[in-house]
Order: sequence, then C-alpha cells, then structure tokens
Amino acid sequence: MTDQTPQPTALTHERPDGAVLMVDVTDKPVTKRTARATATLITRPDVIDLLVAGDLPKGEALATARIAGIMGAKQTSALIPLCHPLPLSGATVDFETQADRVIIETSVKTTGVTGVEMEALTAASIAALTLYDMIKAVDKHAQITDLRVLSKTGGKSGDWVHE
Repeated sequence: MTDQTPQPTALTHERPDGAVLMVDVTDKPVTKRTARATATLITRPDVIDLLVAGDLPKGEALATARIAGIMGAKQTSALIPLCHPLPLSGATVDFETQADRVIIETSVKTTGVTGVEMEALTAASIAALTLYDMIKAVDKHAQITDLRVLSKTGGKSGDWVHE
C-alpha cells in the first residue's frame, strides 16, 4: 500500500533557483500553538537505579537534563539555521524511567505565526544528550533512540497526533 499523505508541491525553504531561504511568515495569523515530542535513552538497569537515586558520578542527572531541555527549546533558532525565533510561553520536560530506559517527553507552547515542533524536538534531543553525558562514565554503550514529534496543535494545517 502506498502512503496517502499529501505531499507539498514545492519546498518552502527553497527559492525557485534552489537557494535556501527563511520562510516569510509575515502574513500568517497568530494562533496558539503547541507541540509534544519524545526521545528514549536506553541503558542498563543498574544505571537506571543510579539515575533515579541521584548517585551518578556527575550528580543529579534528571534535574540537570530537565533544565537543559528547556534551555534547548529556547535556543532552537540559534541551533537550526532556518527556524524562526519564537517567544515561548511554556516548555516542560518529563521523564518516565523504566527497567532499562528513560522515556523523555517534552511539551512546548507559544502564541505566534509558526509552530513549535522543532522546539519540542530540540528539548527532547538536548535532554537526552544531557542524560547521556551524565551517564557515559558508567555506560558508554547507552543509546538515544526514537526521537519524534508526538503531536502539534494550531496553525493552518491544524492539529496532528502521531498514531
């Protein structure tokens, strides 16, 4: 079966001559926009125990990763070349620890003219990278997987949820 998802007819970040550009959002309406994203850090069960207890050599990893993820969301336009700087009205980073992994879920909100999917993905990425940095002394084989957008609301294309 083929993918029935409508495809755009032209790339929005490219001029007709092929040069990249920052999309002009001047005439787009201001709407409330949200996005949620996730990433997974896979490690050993004993490392999860150290993480939850706050006993890693580098210290309290979950609180540090939460702050790093929020800071990452706020800096997305400085990291991703064609992203618009957005005034974020909220950003959260939450963790669910399981036997051999940490599920990171982020949520970002704004009232603006463009969406916050990249900010939610950046928050999840930076939180996962921070956790990796803080556990690498005890598990160099840890992995970061499954980075994706879970949902978005607002804007011309409306609401979307990952199935």
